[in-house]
Amino acid sequence: MTCVERSTRYTMIRKLDVHDSATTVDKLIEMFTGKIRNITKTLTWDQGVELAQVDRLSIERGLAVYFCDPHSPWQRPTNENTNGLVRDFLPKGSDFSTLTDKGVQHIQDLLNGRPRKVLNWYTPEEKIQELFK
Repeated sequence: MTCVERSTRYTMIRKLDVHDSATTVDKLIEMFTGKIRNITKTLTWDQGVELAQVDRLSIERGLAVYFCDPHSPWQRPTNENTNGLVRDFLPKGSDFSTLTDKGVQHIQDLLNGRPRKVLNWYTPEEKIQELFK
């Protein structure tokens, strides 16, 4: 599961061992803890049963959650682009059962340390730190 802070392109990735609503929302609550919680106001999600417990996320983290129209990935372009970057490390058909949390963290760190043209060649890590000041 990937979430991207839009203005900085800061990426958070978590592995879901189970794709049910409770697990997904638990991971999202975990992701939006600490400093990131203070700068994130909304979450845009594709359609799916994974967020059936969306009220928990809204209540516990104060996020307004918006859902895309079915089959409309262009409504989440930054996240879709980031998923493509993740696929550089995990091509389609990859065995996620062998992927560790440490491996996921490594991919996240690499993406957040990668300079981006859209950020005037700053890294997402550098830009998010500016917001935290």
